[in-house]
Amino acid sequence: MTERALIDTGPLVALYHEHDPHHARCRAALANLAPPLLTAWPVLTEAAWLLRKRPDGLKAIFAGFGNGLFALLPLDGSDLAGIAAILARYETIGIQLADASLAHLADREGIRTVFTTDRRDFSVIRLKRNRTLRLIPDTQ
Repeated sequence: MTERALIDTGPLVALYHEHDPHHARCRAALANLAPPLLTAWPVLTEAAWLLRKRPDGLKAIFAGFGNGLFALLPLDGSDLAGIAAILARYETIGIQLADASLAHLADREGIRTVFTTDRRDFSVIRLKRNRTLRLIPDTQ
């Protein structure tokens, strides 16, 4: 696959936590994705929190940024209104900042694929012109 893809917190954690229930499925899906997988600071912050007791996992994620597997897309003050609009639009499902940031980046960058284990939020999110996101890995 050569299209650009965003990576969410779930796969970032699962890839480097062998006891995560999504580990094997995310490792298999990773083999079919072209680097770099793109993400944002809120996702990395969320992953760091979830891996706080597994420092080797966080080190492995940082190494992934160093070797080109992952890359951060910039977010600045001009992105806040778009992220806030997504948070407001999906407030009833309890969407979090990391997911809203990825949805905003998908719209801003024209990216349609999200590597995520979060079907609850990303399956209902709609981009401009009511476009849906392609979610990887596929559900089983």
